[in-house]
Amino acid sequence: MEQEMKAGNGQKNQRASIAIIGGLFFIMGWFTWINGPLIAFVQLAFELKTVHAFLVTFVFYLSYFCWALPASWLLDRTGMKRGMALGLWVMAIGALLFGEFCTRRWYPGALTGLFVIGAGLAMLQTAANPYISILGPIESAAQRIALMGICNKVAGILAPILLGSLVLHGMGDIAAKVAAVDAQDKVRLLNAFASGIHLPYLTMAGVLAVLGFGILFSPLPDLRTERDGAAAASVVQEETLLHYPHVWLGALAIFTYVGAEVMAGDAIGTYGRGFNIPLDETKFFTSFTLGSMLIGYVTGFVTIPRFISQERYLAWSAVLGVVLTLGALLTKGYLSVGFVAALGFANAMMWPAIFPLAVHGLGRLIERGSALLIMGIVGGALIPQLFATLRQALDFQFVFAALMAPCYLYIWYFASKGHLASSRAPKETIA
Repeated sequence: MEQEMKAGNGQKNQRASIAIIGGLFFIMGWFTWINGPLIAFVQLAFELKTVHAFLVTFVFYLSYFCWALPASWLLDRTGMKRGMALGLWVMAIGALLFGEFCTRRWYPGALTGLFVIGAGLAMLQTAANPYISILGPIESAAQRIALMGICNKVAGILAPILLGSLVLHGMGDIAAKVAAVDAQDKVRLLNAFASGIHLPYLTMAGVLAVLGFGILFSPLPDLRTERDGAAAASVVQEETLLHYPHVWLGALAIFTYVGAEVMAGDAIGTYGRGFNIPLDETKFFTSFTLGSMLIGYVTGFVTIPRFISQERYLAWSAVLGVVLTLGALLTKGYLSVGFVAALGFANAMMWPAIFPLAVHGLGRLIERGSALLIMGIVGGALIPQLFATLRQALDFQFVFAALMAPCYLYIWYFASKGHLASSRAPKETIA
């Protein structure tokens, strides 16, 4: 009876921990997927060309590359729980900066705010992803991360809709007025439009600060000590990530995946404007991609590992990504945009499958490996920026397909063979 009670309490505590981490993934999704409509916002508010507006995603995802390793070093000292709280507080500072500098219409300052938000998210991601991976059996890690992805993508659906309704309402009319008035009235209109972002970001900063204290005093266990004690017996002190080729291949898979994900999610509005679709419609396109991702996460949650292994599902998702990319290339208008939005379904289970495959067998090096994978998120900075630059000289549909197809082909390779390329991690296929 006593053992049954302990087992029941353990399952209850695990469910509570999963729920708390799910809330953090909601926050990560909110701040990640709000970037799509922010591209349109800054392009109008700061009077930017498309290539400069895409610095929103460039700076945001570049921050992951810069801060992932420092975040892992900090987590070594603070533990995952306190590290997640600290990440929320850093994000709160970034939200304050972004809202303030947008109101002042100083673009470098606004980008600095996004960079700080990205730094906080890097810390949050570096802690939360391995945390949920080791919170239960590795065989069901993709299923747990899929549940986190559902939380992430629900936030991603809501964020563009709420921002579009509250801040970007009537943006097409504002753009038309700005083009028609003199310089003095233009400044007045743009100042009023830009200042609309201040209160939402001030509110978000306050919520993040409170949640940071909530995490600090929550019942979340700090898994670092338990894991390190078990790992020390099986991992020699001299090992480094160089002994685990699969984690490096996994980092490149994360690079290509995040690049493809941001292209389908954040760049879809710019893609739609290439067909002269009105601005007041394209600002909601990110939500369509996130909606298809949500369907993909639910599908993955139900089928993995019950009916299909996570690496096989990943391989089929990559093949579907190539097919949908070709569909977008060969069609026009809303149908082509529909194929891009459908890429959300193909992308949905890529992160949940890549991450546990890449960190499998790392033992005490899991935080370093996690940091390396988080650095791969810089693909979300570079690939969309390439799209924004190349579309100025080449057909935007061709550029989109030429960037996306190689990403999916590499992910197929990692799912098929790359995740097994390790000299130290167990060689068996993960179910």
